[in-house]
Amino acid sequence: MILRFIIYGALGWCGEIVWTATKGKLSGQQRDWKLRGTTYLWMFPIYGLLVLLYESAHDAVRAWPWPFRGITYMVGFWAAEYLAGWALKLLIGVCPWDYSRARWHVRGLIRLDYGPVWFLAGLGLEPVHELLVRLTPAIQQALTR
Repeated sequence: MILRFIIYGALGWCGEIVWTATKGKLSGQQRDWKLRGTTYLWMFPIYGLLVLLYESAHDAVRAWPWPFRGITYMVGFWAAEYLAGWALKLLIGVCPWDYSRARWHVRGLIRLDYGPVWFLAGLGLEPVHELLVRLTPAIQQALTR
């Protein structure tokens, strides 16, 4: 489980960097082609928790039709992002991401207009989860040699 925690944390970081870089360019915020993306150190453990939260949700809804699974993931990601932002505000006094200037934000912690992104991300993680479940024993065995 620790190995998958690390893999999800790294995948989350990489995904967020790609997201912020491409979003910045497409929105016109970045005029050059450096495609500079950002993330926060705080996000690694938050993304790593997918091993517990996402994998158990995926196992529970695996047999559902894809639209219902996507909606479930979307709501789950919103809840996790909201709770993580709220907890960080309590712990460090600020939430690293601040959506309060966006049109469809909820208390600056989540954006409702990101719903389609979370819907697709949840469905896109299904094969990743399946692959990690199959590969983890072999990776762990290779690391213990």
